[in-house]
Amino acid sequence: TNLLNKVDSIIIGGGMAYTFYRAKGLPIGDSIVEEDKVELAKDILKKAEEKKVKFLLPVDHVVARELSATAQTKVVGEKEIEPGWKALDIGPKSIKLFADEISRAKTVVWNGPMGCFEFEPFANGTMSIIKAIANTKCVSIIGGGDSVSAINKSGLADKITHISTGGGASLEFLEGKELPGVVVLDNK
Repeated sequence: TNLLNKVDSIIIGGGMAYTFYRAKGLPIGDSIVEEDKVELAKDILKKAEEKKVKFLLPVDHVVARELSATAQTKVVGEKEIEPGWKALDIGPKSIKLFADEISRAKTVVWNGPMGCFEFEPFANGTMSIIKAIANTKCVSIIGGGDSVSAINKSGLADKITHISTGGGASLEFLEGKELPGVVVLDNK
């Protein structure tokens, strides 16, 4: 929640989005959700609203019954993820919404893919967001091993300002938390 003091907007996609969906009472079908984080998600949504931070979640999804390279998919709206279906990527309306927000940013910090990009039917969201970031003049900081894999797969790594495999550590640093290795360096 410390990040809310440092940003104008937050975009949540990928598996994390469905914990926020649950917090908002929206249907998630069989999508991944961290039940133990739903209350935290509610708190973050409330604080974002209080601080007037724009909080964007997917408005549509690419869903399938299974995660595979040959999965049959369909695009559904935010209230249409049915039981038996998993949201595995963001849909075209979400891509446009997120890309428009990114186009106005001076700085983008990105951690984690928008979908299961390792499988072709679910790669478009992540690859489109990478292109949106690469096409801006903003400072772009990408953290996390999955994000780095996606950037490398896209061939656009040279368009990103900084790439770090330490996703969680990068976010903790931005939140202002002490990192043990950095604390040692600061004391010398």
